[in-house]
Amino acid sequence: MITSIQDQEVKDIEKSTSGKESLDEKSSASFDLQNGDEALRLIGAERTAQFSDEYNERLRRKLDLLIPPLCAAVYFTQFLDKTSLNYASIMGLPITGQRYNLVSLAFYLGFLVWEFPTVYISQKTRVAKYLGINIIVWGIVLMLHSVGTSFGAFFALRFILGMCESCVAPSLILIISMFYKKNEQSRRISWFYVMNGITQIFGGFVAYGISFDNGKPLAPYKIIYILLGGLAIVVGACVIVWLPDSPVHARFLTKEERIAALERVRDDAGGTENKQIKKYQIIEAVTDIRTWLVVFTTLLTSIPNGGLSNFSNLIIKNFGYTSKQTLILSTPGGAVAAMMTLFCGWYSDKKGERMIPIIFALVPTIVGSAMLIGLNHSGNKGVLLFAVYLVGTFGSALSSVYAYNASNTSGHTKKSTINAMTLVAFSIGNIIGTEIFQPKDAPDYIPGKIAIMVLLTVQLFVSWLLRWINIRLNVQKQQKIAEEKARRGWTDADVQRERERHAFADLTDKENMYFVYTA
Repeated sequence: MITSIQDQEVKDIEKSTSGKESLDEKSSASFDLQNGDEALRLIGAERTAQFSDEYNERLRRKLDLLIPPLCAAVYFTQFLDKTSLNYASIMGLPITGQRYNLVSLAFYLGFLVWEFPTVYISQKTRVAKYLGINIIVWGIVLMLHSVGTSFGAFFALRFILGMCESCVAPSLILIISMFYKKNEQSRRISWFYVMNGITQIFGGFVAYGISFDNGKPLAPYKIIYILLGGLAIVVGACVIVWLPDSPVHARFLTKEERIAALERVRDDAGGTENKQIKKYQIIEAVTDIRTWLVVFTTLLTSIPNGGLSNFSNLIIKNFGYTSKQTLILSTPGGAVAAMMTLFCGWYSDKKGERMIPIIFALVPTIVGSAMLIGLNHSGNKGVLLFAVYLVGTFGSALSSVYAYNASNTSGHTKKSTINAMTLVAFSIGNIIGTEIFQPKDAPDYIPGKIAIMVLLTVQLFVSWLLRWINIRLNVQKQQKIAEEKARRGWTDADVQRERERHAFADLTDKENMYFVYTA
């Protein structure tokens, strides 16, 4: 039940000076709608409505029925489309050898080139609508893969596909962070990221069925592209119609529920939507050491991803299986990856951790890589297959990185910038990854397997360092709050009031001393 609701209009909110004021000044000022989040237009700078736990629980269930399923559909489509080349590689694709590597690279090159523009375009527009349009466009591009046969055509189409898909992760992370509290975000992100594993199962069986086609009138790989492209167009239309851009614009919620959705996330101080691109927030993002550690950990994860997402089926096939057997035998790896993703998401929110789940995801991959290297030519297909399935667990690490960004960054422009930098690192890593499995190293690809083991071992230490920095920053913020309480004579209630007033001011996590980092 609501105990009080007061609709805040623009004229009722006092204006404060804009720009980068000191924390002391911010503590005693209210916030200008022109600089704060769009949420201020609906609920104001101070909490004016209280909702019961039962009401908030019902609201969260309502959000869960729409937002995570649509996000999952988007990610299902994206990952299936991105890895379609992996299936096509053993289904008659006319591109082979080093040209296959270059076509694999083209996707991530387009991703890299367009990542920053697409993130800032999405900030200036309606994020869900922009996402939906991109999905429809890439569906059309994917279907055109069935027409092209030359290297140039495939390279161009994969480049454009990468451009269109570059907006997906930043958009979904922003949407989840706007609707869900910090201790709910990792699970919701895992609910859409789990599609990486599920698509491996789904795609393997679909490709297996199509592999029995006689190639008349269309080659099997062309059928794959037509089906997946059509699916993307349908999902894109659903996103445009139903996925909300923010709590302020959530048409499936009543006005009361929109207010409650915003009040639920107020204490997290993560903010919601802001159309202004603020230069100082970009500068803060690129000068924050944590940003570069996130970039580095994403790079370390993405290099193996670039190799395995395009070469895992070839690795299995080289154990001595036929193409049809390979398609079926690749599917359990998807189940292992999916279970690890869900476990990491659950653990992350349950324990308030973001880096420990990454370590859980990396250790099996390191062990699996060592097995593939040490047992090469052992002839034990079962053990080698088990090792391949273990290797797939590392993908969950990127889900935890997404959750880390959602929970540990405030200021809309800063959050957009860090998400873009993360995805740029993702694309660069995947570009490098397409080259770690060289044709000259076939069929064993030992150098590539060694690279995966070494890179992920380094990432273990980077994850520990990030965790230590966040814990240290929280201690420093608590000290600042204690100093403010002593200087101003504040009570705990006063501190809570100030925390609430700062929540939607579009302050960065460094500016806002009430912001709490998640380790």
